[in-house]
Amino acid sequence: MTSRQLPVFPVTSEPVRPDVSPHVLPMHRDLGEAGPADGPRIALVTLGCDKNTVDSERMMAALVGNGAHVSADVDAADVVIVNTCGFIEAAKEQSIETILAACDLKESGGVKAVVAVGCMVQRYKDELAAEIPEVDLFMGLTDLQGLVPELRSRELLPPEEAVSTMERPLRILSTEGVHTSFLKISEGCDHTCAFCAIPLMRGLHRSHPLEELVLEAQGLAASGVREINVISQDTTWYGRDLRRRDRAAPLLPDLLRALLDRTSIDWYRLFYMYPSGTTREIVDLIAEGGARTHGPRIVPYLDMPLQHGSDRILTAMRRPERRSTIRERVGWLREAIPDLTLRTTVIVGFPGETEEDFEELIALVEEMRFDRVGAFAYSVEEGTRAAEMENTVPESLARERLERLMDVQRSISYELNEDRIGQTVTAIVDSVFDEDEHGFVGVARTEAQAVDVDGVTHLVPGAATQPGEMVRVEIMEAEDYDLIGRVVE
Repeated sequence: MTSRQLPVFPVTSEPVRPDVSPHVLPMHRDLGEAGPADGPRIALVTLGCDKNTVDSERMMAALVGNGAHVSADVDAADVVIVNTCGFIEAAKEQSIETILAACDLKESGGVKAVVAVGCMVQRYKDELAAEIPEVDLFMGLTDLQGLVPELRSRELLPPEEAVSTMERPLRILSTEGVHTSFLKISEGCDHTCAFCAIPLMRGLHRSHPLEELVLEAQGLAASGVREINVISQDTTWYGRDLRRRDRAAPLLPDLLRALLDRTSIDWYRLFYMYPSGTTREIVDLIAEGGARTHGPRIVPYLDMPLQHGSDRILTAMRRPERRSTIRERVGWLREAIPDLTLRTTVIVGFPGETEEDFEELIALVEEMRFDRVGAFAYSVEEGTRAAEMENTVPESLARERLERLMDVQRSISYELNEDRIGQTVTAIVDSVFDEDEHGFVGVARTEAQAVDVDGVTHLVPGAATQPGEMVRVEIMEAEDYDLIGRVVE
Protein backbone atom coordinates (compact mmCIF):
# COMPACT_ATOMS: atom_id res chain seq x y z
CA MET A 1 0.00 0.00 0.00
CA THR A 2 2.72 2.47 0.94
CA SER A 3 4.32 2.19 -2.52
CA ARG A 4 1.15 3.30 -4.35
CA GLN A 5 0.69 6.79 -5.73
CA LEU A 6 -1.67 8.32 -3.20
CA PRO A 7 -3.55 11.61 -3.64
CA VAL A 8 -2.72 14.81 -1.80
CA PHE A 9 -5.27 16.62 0.38
CA PRO A 10 -3.97 20.13 1.20
CA VAL A 11 -5.07 21.70 4.47
CA THR A 12 -6.61 25.15 4.17
CA SER A 13 -8.91 25.60 7.15
CA GLU A 14 -8.14 27.14 10.53
CA PRO A 15 -7.31 24.82 13.45
CA VAL A 16 -10.18 24.15 15.81
CA ARG A 17 -9.71 25.58 19.30
CA PRO A 18 -12.17 23.82 21.60
CA ASP A 19 -14.32 25.86 23.98
CA VAL A 20 -12.88 24.45 27.17
CA SER A 21 -11.17 25.63 30.33
CA PRO A 22 -7.39 26.21 30.34
CA HIS A 23 -6.87 23.44 32.89
CA VAL A 24 -4.40 20.72 31.99
CA LEU A 25 -4.64 17.34 33.68
CA PRO A 26 -1.89 14.73 34.04
CA MET A 27 -2.73 11.16 33.15
CA HIS A 28 -2.68 8.76 36.08
CA ARG A 29 0.99 7.84 36.07
CA ASP A 30 0.70 4.32 37.50
CA LEU A 31 -2.06 3.10 35.23
CA GLY A 32 -1.57 5.37 32.25
CA GLU A 33 -5.24 6.35 32.25
CA ALA A 34 -7.63 9.22 32.83
CA GLY A 35 -11.36 9.78 33.00
CA PRO A 36 -14.33 8.08 34.66
CA ALA A 37 -13.72 4.42 35.47
CA ASP A 38 -17.13 3.41 34.14
CA GLY A 39 -16.76 5.25 30.83
CA PRO A 40 -16.05 3.56 27.50
CA ARG A 41 -12.37 2.60 27.35
CA ILE A 42 -10.52 4.42 24.58
CA ALA A 43 -6.84 3.86 23.78
CA LEU A 44 -5.07 6.57 21.78
CA VAL A 45 -1.83 5.62 20.03
CA THR A 46 0.32 8.61 19.01
CA LEU A 47 2.88 8.29 16.22
CA GLY A 48 5.27 10.92 14.88
CA CYS A 49 6.43 14.24 16.26
CA ASP A 50 5.82 16.28 19.39
CA LYS A 51 3.21 18.31 17.47
CA ASN A 52 1.19 15.11 17.15
CA THR A 53 1.63 14.59 20.90
CA VAL A 54 -0.06 17.93 21.57
CA ASP A 55 -2.87 17.06 19.16
CA SER A 56 -3.39 13.76 20.98
CA GLU A 57 -3.43 15.45 24.37
CA ARG A 58 -6.20 17.72 23.12
CA MET A 59 -8.14 14.74 21.77
CA MET A 60 -7.77 12.91 25.08
CA ALA A 61 -9.11 15.93 26.94
CA ALA A 62 -12.12 16.11 24.63
CA LEU A 63 -12.80 12.39 25.09
CA VAL A 64 -12.46 12.49 28.89
CA GLY A 65 -14.63 15.61 28.99
CA ASN A 66 -17.31 13.65 27.17
CA GLY A 67 -17.35 10.65 29.45
CA ALA A 68 -14.59 8.40 28.09
CA HIS A 69 -11.98 6.52 30.10
CA VAL A 70 -8.69 7.05 28.23
CA SER A 71 -6.32 4.17 28.80
CA ALA A 72 -2.84 3.21 27.68
CA ASP A 73 -3.98 -0.43 27.53
CA VAL A 74 -4.83 -1.10 23.87
CA ASP A 75 -5.74 -4.73 24.58
CA ALA A 76 -8.47 -3.71 27.04
CA ALA A 77 -9.88 -0.86 24.95
CA ASP A 78 -13.35 -0.58 23.45
CA VAL A 79 -12.05 1.90 20.88
CA VAL A 80 -8.53 2.32 19.50
CA ILE A 81 -7.63 5.68 17.95
CA VAL A 82 -4.39 5.87 15.95
CA ASN A 83 -3.00 9.38 15.47
CA THR A 84 -0.97 8.81 12.31
CA CYS A 85 2.21 10.38 10.94
CA GLY A 86 2.76 10.83 7.21
CA PHE A 87 6.05 12.73 7.25
CA ILE A 88 8.36 10.11 5.71
CA GLU A 89 7.86 6.68 4.17
CA ALA A 90 8.94 4.83 7.31
CA ALA A 91 6.41 6.81 9.37
CA LYS A 92 3.63 5.94 6.93
CA GLU A 93 4.53 2.27 7.12
CA GLN A 94 4.51 2.40 10.92
CA SER A 95 1.12 4.12 10.87
CA ILE A 96 -0.37 1.48 8.59
CA GLU A 97 1.11 -1.37 10.63
CA THR A 98 -0.36 0.15 13.81
CA ILE A 99 -3.79 0.54 12.20
CA LEU A 100 -3.71 -3.06 10.97
CA ALA A 101 -2.70 -4.32 14.43
CA ALA A 102 -5.70 -2.50 15.91
CA CYS A 103 -7.92 -4.05 13.23
CA ASP A 104 -6.64 -7.49 14.27
CA LEU A 105 -7.81 -6.76 17.83
CA LYS A 106 -11.19 -5.77 16.46
CA GLU A 107 -11.42 -8.97 14.43
CA SER A 108 -10.66 -11.05 17.52
CA GLY A 109 -13.57 -9.37 19.30
CA GLY A 110 -11.67 -7.36 21.89
CA VAL A 111 -12.13 -3.96 20.25
CA LYS A 112 -15.44 -2.50 19.06
CA ALA A 113 -14.09 0.17 16.75
CA VAL A 114 -10.87 1.43 15.16
CA VAL A 115 -10.40 5.12 14.30
CA ALA A 116 -7.51 6.56 12.27
CA VAL A 117 -6.82 10.30 12.45
CA GLY A 118 -4.05 12.80 11.80
CA CYS A 119 -1.50 13.73 9.15
CA MET A 120 -1.45 10.59 7.01
CA VAL A 121 -5.24 10.42 6.98
CA GLN A 122 -5.36 14.06 5.89
CA ARG A 123 -3.36 13.21 2.78
CA TYR A 124 -4.62 9.72 1.94
CA LYS A 125 -8.10 9.41 3.43
CA ASP A 126 -9.86 7.99 0.36
CA GLU A 127 -7.09 5.53 -0.47
CA LEU A 128 -6.86 4.34 3.12
CA ALA A 129 -10.63 3.89 3.35
CA ALA A 130 -10.57 1.77 0.21
CA GLU A 131 -7.52 -0.22 1.31
CA ILE A 132 -8.47 -0.85 4.96
CA PRO A 133 -12.28 -1.06 5.14
CA GLU A 134 -12.04 -2.60 8.61
CA VAL A 135 -11.39 0.90 10.00
CA ASP A 136 -14.63 2.40 11.26
CA LEU A 137 -13.72 6.05 10.93
CA PHE A 138 -11.04 8.08 9.16
CA MET A 139 -10.62 11.72 10.20
CA GLY A 140 -8.03 14.16 8.87
CA LEU A 141 -6.67 17.12 10.77
CA THR A 142 -9.47 19.37 9.56
CA ASP A 143 -12.15 16.88 10.66
CA LEU A 144 -11.12 16.47 14.30
CA GLN A 145 -13.74 18.84 15.66
CA GLY A 146 -16.21 16.12 14.66
CA LEU A 147 -14.50 13.28 16.57
CA VAL A 148 -16.76 13.40 19.64
CA PRO A 149 -20.03 13.71 17.66
CA GLU A 150 -18.98 10.85 15.37
CA LEU A 151 -18.14 8.56 18.28
CA ARG A 152 -21.34 9.54 20.05
CA SER A 153 -23.43 8.80 16.94
CA ARG A 154 -21.95 5.30 16.96
CA GLU A 155 -22.82 4.93 20.66
CA LEU A 156 -19.11 4.74 21.53
CA LEU A 157 -19.47 7.71 23.91
CA PRO A 158 -22.26 8.36 26.44
CA PRO A 159 -25.16 10.61 25.36
CA GLU A 160 -24.45 14.29 25.90
CA GLU A 161 -27.07 14.59 28.63
CA ALA A 162 -25.37 11.81 30.61
CA VAL A 163 -22.03 13.63 30.80
CA SER A 164 -21.14 15.99 33.65
CA THR A 165 -21.18 19.67 32.67
CA MET A 166 -18.22 20.46 34.93
CA GLU A 167 -15.25 22.35 33.43
CA ARG A 168 -13.43 20.29 30.85
CA PRO A 169 -9.64 20.22 30.55
CA LEU A 170 -7.81 21.63 27.55
CA ARG A 171 -5.20 18.88 27.49
CA ILE A 172 -4.35 15.66 29.29
CA LEU A 173 -0.60 15.23 29.54
CA SER A 174 0.77 12.03 28.07
CA THR A 175 4.53 12.58 28.28
CA GLU A 176 6.54 10.26 30.52
CA GLY A 177 7.31 12.98 33.04
CA VAL A 178 4.64 15.47 34.06
CA HIS A 179 7.31 18.11 34.66
CA THR A 180 8.04 18.64 30.96
CA SER A 181 5.63 19.34 28.12
CA PHE A 182 5.14 21.13 24.80
CA LEU A 183 3.43 24.34 23.72
CA LYS A 184 2.51 24.33 20.03
CA ILE A 185 2.24 28.00 19.08
CA SER A 186 1.15 27.65 15.45
CA GLU A 187 -0.03 25.23 12.78
CA GLY A 188 1.26 24.64 9.27
CA CYS A 189 4.11 26.26 7.37
CA ASP A 190 4.54 28.97 4.71
CA HIS A 191 7.91 27.66 3.50
CA THR A 192 8.04 25.60 0.33
CA CYS A 193 11.02 23.35 1.05
CA ALA A 194 11.36 20.91 -1.82
CA PHE A 195 11.68 17.82 0.39
CA CYS A 196 8.87 18.55 2.85
CA ALA A 197 5.21 17.46 2.75
CA ILE A 198 4.15 19.30 5.92
CA PRO A 199 2.26 22.10 4.11
CA LEU A 200 0.37 19.41 2.18
CA MET A 201 -0.80 17.90 5.47
CA ARG A 202 -1.02 20.83 7.89
CA GLY A 203 -1.55 23.73 5.50
CA LEU A 204 -0.15 27.24 5.59
CA HIS A 205 1.12 28.89 8.76
CA ARG A 206 -1.56 29.93 11.29
CA SER A 207 -0.52 31.37 14.65
CA HIS A 208 -2.56 30.56 17.74
CA PRO A 209 -3.76 33.65 19.65
CA LEU A 210 -1.35 34.89 22.31
CA GLU A 211 -3.96 34.92 25.09
CA GLU A 212 -4.91 31.30 24.46
CA LEU A 213 -1.26 30.26 24.54
CA VAL A 214 -0.67 32.07 27.83
CA LEU A 215 -3.75 30.37 29.33
CA GLU A 216 -2.52 27.01 28.10
CA ALA A 217 0.94 27.58 29.62
CA GLN A 218 -0.69 28.63 32.90
CA GLY A 219 -2.66 25.39 32.86
CA LEU A 220 0.50 23.40 32.24
CA ALA A 221 2.20 25.13 35.16
CA ALA A 222 -0.77 24.40 37.44
CA SER A 223 -0.53 20.71 36.53
CA GLY A 224 3.12 20.51 37.65
CA VAL A 225 4.97 21.27 34.40
CA ARG A 226 8.25 23.10 34.98
CA GLU A 227 9.77 22.94 31.47
CA ILE A 228 7.92 23.90 28.30
CA ASN A 229 9.31 23.17 24.85
CA VAL A 230 8.00 25.82 22.43
CA ILE A 231 7.31 24.18 19.09
CA SER A 232 5.86 24.81 15.61
CA GLN A 233 7.07 24.23 12.05
CA ASP A 234 9.02 27.52 12.11
CA THR A 235 8.82 29.11 15.55
CA THR A 236 10.39 32.38 14.33
CA TRP A 237 7.36 32.84 12.05
CA TYR A 238 4.94 33.27 14.96
CA GLY A 239 2.55 36.20 14.46
CA ARG A 240 3.54 37.09 10.91
CA ASP A 241 0.17 35.92 9.59
CA LEU A 242 -1.57 37.95 12.30
CA ARG A 243 0.48 41.04 11.34
CA ARG A 244 -0.92 40.88 7.82
CA ARG A 245 -4.35 41.60 9.30
CA ASP A 246 -3.32 43.77 12.24
CA ARG A 247 -0.09 45.75 12.39
CA ALA A 248 -0.22 45.67 16.19
CA ALA A 249 -0.49 41.87 16.37
CA PRO A 250 2.16 40.16 18.54
CA LEU A 251 5.26 38.47 17.16
CA LEU A 252 7.44 35.82 18.81
CA PRO A 253 9.26 38.21 21.20
CA ASP A 254 5.89 39.53 22.40
CA LEU A 255 4.65 36.00 23.05
CA LEU A 256 7.81 35.04 24.94
CA ARG A 257 7.61 38.15 27.12
CA ALA A 258 3.96 37.42 27.91
CA LEU A 259 4.84 33.84 28.87
CA LEU A 260 7.65 35.04 31.13
CA ASP A 261 5.53 37.73 32.75
CA ARG A 262 2.35 35.73 33.27
CA THR A 263 3.39 32.15 34.02
CA SER A 264 5.52 30.42 36.65
CA ILE A 265 7.23 27.99 34.24
CA ASP A 266 10.92 27.59 35.14
CA TRP A 267 12.33 26.73 31.70
CA TYR A 268 11.22 27.68 28.20
CA ARG A 269 13.14 25.90 25.44
CA LEU A 270 12.90 27.07 21.80
CA PHE A 271 12.70 24.61 18.91
CA TYR A 272 12.60 24.93 15.11
CA MET A 273 14.08 28.44 15.00
CA TYR A 274 14.99 29.03 11.35
CA PRO A 275 18.18 31.12 10.93
CA SER A 276 16.46 33.43 8.44
CA GLY A 277 13.80 34.36 11.01
CA THR A 278 16.13 34.72 14.00
CA THR A 279 16.27 38.48 14.57
CA ARG A 280 18.47 40.59 16.82
CA GLU A 281 15.46 41.13 19.08
CA ILE A 282 15.02 37.38 19.55
CA VAL A 283 18.75 36.94 20.21
CA ASP A 284 18.70 39.71 22.84
CA LEU A 285 15.62 38.21 24.49
CA ILE A 286 17.29 34.79 24.79
CA ALA A 287 20.41 36.48 26.14
CA GLU A 288 18.34 38.26 28.82
CA GLY A 289 16.71 34.93 29.65
CA GLY A 290 14.19 36.17 32.24
CA ALA A 291 16.47 35.02 35.06
CA ARG A 292 15.26 33.62 38.38
CA THR A 293 16.49 31.20 41.06
CA HIS A 294 17.07 28.29 38.71
CA GLY A 295 18.88 30.35 36.09
CA PRO A 296 17.55 31.74 32.80
CA ARG A 297 13.88 30.94 32.17
CA ILE A 298 14.50 31.02 28.43
CA VAL A 299 17.30 28.50 28.59
CA PRO A 300 20.44 29.19 26.53
CA TYR A 301 19.53 26.48 24.04
CA LEU A 302 18.36 26.82 20.46
CA ASP A 303 17.20 24.27 17.92
CA MET A 304 18.09 25.77 14.52
CA PRO A 305 17.36 23.44 11.57
CA LEU A 306 19.74 23.99 8.63
CA GLN A 307 19.21 20.87 6.45
CA HIS A 308 22.49 21.37 4.54
CA GLY A 309 25.74 23.30 4.31
CA SER A 310 26.09 23.71 0.55
CA ASP A 311 24.52 26.79 -1.02
CA ARG A 312 23.84 24.81 -4.19
CA ILE A 313 21.87 22.18 -2.28
CA LEU A 314 20.17 24.75 -0.03
CA THR A 315 18.95 26.45 -3.22
CA ALA A 316 17.71 23.14 -4.64
CA MET A 317 15.98 22.44 -1.33
CA ARG A 318 14.26 25.86 -1.54
CA ARG A 319 15.52 26.71 1.93
CA PRO A 320 15.17 30.37 3.00
CA GLU A 321 18.84 30.85 4.02
CA ARG A 322 22.39 30.33 2.74
CA ARG A 323 25.76 29.72 4.42
CA SER A 324 26.35 33.45 4.91
CA THR A 325 23.04 33.83 6.79
CA ILE A 326 23.78 30.77 8.91
CA ARG A 327 27.24 32.11 9.85
CA GLU A 328 25.82 35.55 10.63
CA ARG A 329 23.01 34.29 12.88
CA VAL A 330 25.22 31.82 14.71
CA GLY A 331 27.72 34.64 15.22
CA TRP A 332 25.03 36.87 16.72
CA LEU A 333 23.92 34.11 19.06
CA ARG A 334 27.34 33.06 20.29
CA GLU A 335 28.50 36.63 20.80
CA ALA A 336 25.41 37.44 22.89
CA ILE A 337 25.09 34.07 24.67
CA PRO A 338 28.54 32.54 25.32
CA ASP A 339 27.11 29.42 27.01
CA LEU A 340 24.59 28.75 24.24
CA THR A 341 23.82 25.17 23.24
CA LEU A 342 23.04 24.89 19.51
CA ARG A 343 21.20 21.97 17.98
CA THR A 344 20.57 21.50 14.26
CA THR A 345 19.21 18.95 11.79
CA VAL A 346 20.61 18.11 8.36
CA ILE A 347 19.74 15.88 5.43
CA VAL A 348 22.33 13.96 3.41
CA GLY A 349 21.77 12.36 0.02
CA PHE A 350 19.39 14.99 -1.36
CA PRO A 351 18.95 14.60 -5.13
CA GLY A 352 21.95 16.01 -6.94
CA GLU A 353 24.20 16.08 -3.87
CA THR A 354 27.79 15.65 -5.04
CA GLU A 355 30.81 14.71 -2.97
CA GLU A 356 31.81 18.39 -3.05
CA ASP A 357 28.40 19.41 -1.69
CA PHE A 358 28.71 16.85 1.09
CA GLU A 359 32.21 18.06 1.99
CA GLU A 360 30.81 21.60 2.27
CA LEU A 361 28.26 20.28 4.75
CA ILE A 362 30.99 18.55 6.75
CA ALA A 363 33.07 21.74 6.71
CA LEU A 364 30.16 23.82 8.01
CA VAL A 365 29.46 21.33 10.81
CA GLU A 366 33.13 21.41 11.82
CA GLU A 367 33.23 25.21 11.65
CA MET A 368 30.01 25.80 13.61
CA ARG A 369 30.74 23.04 16.16
CA PHE A 370 27.09 22.41 16.94
CA ASP A 371 26.50 20.76 20.30
CA ARG A 372 23.84 18.50 18.78
CA VAL A 373 23.20 17.35 15.21
CA GLY A 374 20.26 15.26 14.12
CA ALA A 375 21.13 13.82 10.69
CA PHE A 376 18.93 11.88 8.28
CA ALA A 377 19.31 10.25 4.89
CA TYR A 378 16.98 11.83 2.34
CA SER A 379 13.64 10.08 1.94
CA VAL A 380 11.42 10.62 -1.11
CA GLU A 381 8.07 12.20 -0.22
CA GLU A 382 5.40 11.95 -2.88
CA GLY A 383 3.79 15.21 -3.82
CA THR A 384 6.93 17.25 -3.12
CA ARG A 385 9.13 18.98 -5.67
CA ALA A 386 12.11 16.85 -4.70
CA ALA A 387 10.22 13.66 -5.61
CA GLU A 388 10.37 14.76 -9.26
CA MET A 389 14.08 15.59 -9.23
CA GLU A 390 16.65 13.59 -11.15
CA ASN A 391 20.22 12.67 -10.16
CA THR A 392 19.10 10.71 -7.13
CA VAL A 393 21.82 9.64 -4.72
CA PRO A 394 22.05 5.85 -4.25
CA GLU A 395 20.75 4.79 -0.85
CA SER A 396 24.02 3.04 -0.01
CA LEU A 397 25.98 6.22 -0.70
CA ALA A 398 23.55 8.33 1.34
CA ARG A 399 23.95 5.91 4.27
CA GLU A 400 27.74 6.02 3.94
CA ARG A 401 27.68 9.82 4.00
CA LEU A 402 25.37 9.77 7.01
CA GLU A 403 27.84 7.59 8.91
CA ARG A 404 30.75 9.86 7.97
CA LEU A 405 28.87 12.93 9.14
CA MET A 406 27.91 11.34 12.44
CA ASP A 407 31.50 10.24 13.04
CA VAL A 408 32.55 13.89 12.73
CA GLN A 409 29.76 15.08 15.01
CA ARG A 410 30.41 12.33 17.57
CA SER A 411 33.94 13.65 18.06
CA ILE A 412 32.70 17.24 18.38
CA SER A 413 30.03 16.22 20.86
CA TYR A 414 32.50 14.28 22.99
CA GLU A 415 34.97 17.19 23.06
CA LEU A 416 32.23 19.62 24.09
CA ASN A 417 31.02 17.22 26.78
CA GLU A 418 34.58 16.84 28.09
CA ASP A 419 34.71 20.62 28.55
CA ARG A 420 31.79 20.29 30.99
CA ILE A 421 33.65 17.97 33.39
CA GLY A 422 34.11 19.72 36.72
CA GLN A 423 31.28 22.19 36.15
CA THR A 424 28.30 22.38 38.49
CA VAL A 425 25.13 23.05 36.52
CA THR A 426 21.37 23.23 37.02
CA ALA A 427 19.43 20.18 35.88
CA ILE A 428 15.88 18.88 36.00
CA VAL A 429 15.44 15.33 37.31
CA ASP A 430 13.50 13.03 34.99
CA SER A 431 13.61 9.80 37.00
CA VAL A 432 14.96 8.28 40.21
CA PHE A 433 15.48 4.54 40.83
CA ASP A 434 17.44 2.01 42.85
CA GLU A 435 21.10 1.78 41.93
CA ASP A 436 21.53 -0.13 38.65
CA GLU A 437 24.43 -2.23 37.37
CA HIS A 438 26.27 0.93 36.27
CA GLY A 439 25.95 2.57 39.68
CA PHE A 440 23.36 5.08 38.43
CA VAL A 441 20.42 6.13 40.61
CA GLY A 442 18.60 8.50 38.30
CA VAL A 443 18.45 10.48 35.09
CA ALA A 444 18.46 14.26 34.77
CA ARG A 445 18.85 16.82 31.99
CA THR A 446 20.83 20.03 32.05
CA GLU A 447 19.85 23.22 30.26
CA ALA A 448 21.88 21.85 27.34
CA GLN A 449 19.85 18.62 27.08
CA ALA A 450 16.36 18.62 25.59
CA VAL A 451 13.94 15.80 26.32
CA ASP A 452 13.88 12.87 23.85
CA VAL A 453 16.24 14.35 21.23
CA ASP A 454 19.48 14.89 23.19
CA GLY A 455 21.62 12.94 25.61
CA VAL A 456 20.98 12.83 29.35
CA THR A 457 22.92 13.17 32.58
CA HIS A 458 23.16 9.87 34.46
CA LEU A 459 23.16 10.40 38.21
CA VAL A 460 25.40 8.55 40.65
CA PRO A 461 24.59 8.55 44.39
CA GLY A 462 24.52 12.03 45.87
CA ALA A 463 21.98 14.29 47.54
CA ALA A 464 18.44 12.94 47.63
CA THR A 465 16.08 14.15 44.92
CA GLN A 466 12.73 13.49 43.23
CA PRO A 467 11.49 13.59 39.61
CA GLY A 468 10.66 17.11 38.54
CA GLU A 469 13.07 18.80 40.95
CA MET A 470 15.55 21.43 39.82
CA VAL A 471 18.92 20.48 41.31
CA ARG A 472 22.59 21.35 41.06
CA VAL A 473 24.69 18.60 39.51
CA GLU A 474 28.47 18.27 39.45
CA ILE A 475 29.57 16.81 36.10
CA MET A 476 32.08 14.03 36.73
CA GLU A 477 32.46 12.13 33.44
CA ALA A 478 31.65 12.57 29.76
CA GLU A 479 30.50 10.16 27.06
CA ASP A 480 29.86 10.78 23.35
CA TYR A 481 26.39 12.18 24.00
CA ASP A 482 25.64 11.66 27.70
CA LEU A 483 27.12 13.03 30.92
CA ILE A 484 27.60 11.48 34.34
CA GLY A 485 27.23 13.52 37.50
CA ARG A 486 25.98 13.68 41.09
CA VAL A 487 23.46 15.90 42.77
CA VAL A 488 25.25 18.24 45.16
CA GLU A 489 22.30 20.33 46.38
